[in-house]
Amino acid sequence: MQRKTSEEADREVEAAERKLIAALHVSPTESLLWLMLYSVETTRNGFDPKTVSYLDRSYLAGPHEGWIALRRNRLSLAIFPVLGDWTRQAAVSEFSEMVDADFVEEAASNLMGVGWTQRESLLAALRDVDVSSKTSLLKRLQADGINVNIPGIERNERPWR
Repeated sequence: MQRKTSEEADREVEAAERKLIAALHVSPTESLLWLMLYSVETTRNGFDPKTVSYLDRSYLAGPHEGWIALRRNRLSLAIFPVLGDWTRQAAVSEFSEMVDADFVEEAASNLMGVGWTQRESLLAALRDVDVSSKTSLLKRLQADGINVNIPGIERNERPWR
C-alpha cells in the first residue's frame, strides 16, 4: 500500500468538504453533518472562530443525540471559551446527559481532559442525574486519582471503612 502525498490527502479532504456541503443543502437539519463539517474544516484549516457556527447548528439540529454527543461534547469542551452562551449551556447539558446515559468512560475522559477547566460547571450540572450514574463517574475518576465533589454523592473521606 502506497502512502498518499500531501496533495492527494488535501484533495480528498476538499472533496469530503464539498460532499458535506452538498449533503447539507439537501438535509440542513442533520446534526451529524454539521459536526462533520466542523471537524473537516478544523482538520483542514486549523481552528477558525467562523466554524463554531457549525457546532451551534449541530446542537440546534440534534441536541439529544447520544451517539453524536460522544464526539461533539469533546470538541465543544475543547473550545468552550469561544462558544456562545447557548452552545456552552448545550455542551454542559450534553455532558450531564452522557453521565445519565452511563457513558461514564467518555464523560470521565472529557472531564479529565478538555473539560477540566470547566469542571465546576460540568459537575454542578449533574445535580439531577441518576445517583448510580454519578457514583459510577466518581469511582471512575477516583481510579485515576481525581477527587471531586459531585452533587448528591457523599464522598467517603476514609475509604478503608
